[in-house]
Amino acid sequence: MLQQVDVGVQDPLAYEEFVGHRVMDELDGLAEQLRGRRILHVNSTAFGGGVSELLRSMIPIYRGLGLDVGWQVITGDERFFGVSKAFHNALQGAPFHVSAEVQRIFEMYSGHNASLLEGDYDFIIAHDPQTVAIRRLRGTDGAKWAWRCHIDTSEPDPEVLDYLSPFIREYDALVFTMEEFVPRALEHPRVAVIAPGIDPLSPKNMPIPERMCRQISRWMGVDLERPLLTQVSRFDPWKDPEGVVRVYRAVREEVPGLQLALLGSMAMDDPEGWGIYEAVLEQTKGDPDIHVATNITGVSSVEINAFQRQSDVVIQKSIREGFGLVVSETLWKGTPVVAGRAGGIPLQMEDGVGGFLAGTTASSSSGCSTCCAPRARPFASAPPDGSACGRTTSSPACCGTRCGYWPRSRLARSHRRRPRRSGISRRPAGGPPAPARSRETVRRPLTPPSGRSSPPGCSGPGPARTAHP
Repeated sequence: MLQQVDVGVQDPLAYEEFVGHRVMDELDGLAEQLRGRRILHVNSTAFGGGVSELLRSMIPIYRGLGLDVGWQVITGDERFFGVSKAFHNALQGAPFHVSAEVQRIFEMYSGHNASLLEGDYDFIIAHDPQTVAIRRLRGTDGAKWAWRCHIDTSEPDPEVLDYLSPFIREYDALVFTMEEFVPRALEHPRVAVIAPGIDPLSPKNMPIPERMCRQISRWMGVDLERPLLTQVSRFDPWKDPEGVVRVYRAVREEVPGLQLALLGSMAMDDPEGWGIYEAVLEQTKGDPDIHVATNITGVSSVEINAFQRQSDVVIQKSIREGFGLVVSETLWKGTPVVAGRAGGIPLQMEDGVGGFLAGTTASSSSGCSTCCAPRARPFASAPPDGSACGRTTSSPACCGTRCGYWPRSRLARSHRRRPRRSGISRRPAGGPPAPARSRETVRRPLTPPSGRSSPPGCSGPGPARTAHP
């Protein structure tokens, strides 16, 4: 059988302080419709990526609501995951030829995984391209199946989409992160759009003491008396880590002493990541002020939490982006962000509010680097009044998929100011917090606080939601 992932149970009432009574009542009402049903999530890795992070937070909450929800992970060798990663890249726009050998490898391992999926379920949610063929190859089993796509499929490679479309159409429902990500050439009667959110009680976002943040940073080799630029991402071409190094070097010309932290995760389903990781190590060799670390060298969610709090600015130099929740994670901690204008990132922050958005192009990262460098430079030597953000008034910053409003002057910080702020309890008084859960759990239209205008994608009743969890 497929690998079962062991997760706990989270009391949903722990999130009531973040979302209020009304949302908790709605959650309970939605859960009541699914109690007594068996639900399964299937993906390609239990660690090292955004999907596994979402499931590790969502499933304990589901269980806390009294739902019978499981999580299984598919298997495969380097050939299969090489093909599935090529499909991932192609669905985000990279060209790829689907040869007969590619089809044979993908369908052979997909069929094997379909045969290993045991148990009777009412609903099965398969995540991303690695799992897309399982529904068709498993055959009729009485369950309702949904395919959950977490990546930017707005401009997919036509050959790959044409090959995968018959598998995709077998599903009872499709779920995408943004309306723009639904491929125009893909026809399906039931499509839902559900954006993700952050979990403020996860190890990556929970409040941790200032003393611990500083101790972790020192342990990683960071000089706390000098400014720090950080990117948190997989080692993936779409995250452009080599471009981040170029941004750091450009900013350092005007900000002597600047340090860079590149924190990433390596996953079993991404063989391409190892090559990029090695290229980054070669690119940064000999610079003691660049700190490259991953989950295989001791970086966990807690270390990332500390770095997001201690950094003077966090960069997310995405060329393509499914959503980029690292932006919401960072804003939640009150740290400025400079991010590529890609995918769901503009839904999470307004340009000039809590940070800046930079231009991006899928064809080249060099142009994006020249845009990011001047955007990041002010934060490395930001004055205490927060003027690095470009405005002086308190304006809204969309944190996650529910709109959290933060005074701008609290977001830009100088590396010379000590001690640094930390902890969720230090958020500005009166500002709504970030979402406590993914909108896959609570499907409700997003409405900003009274008197605020909604950012793009966060207004109106939104698309119809599926009945699937």
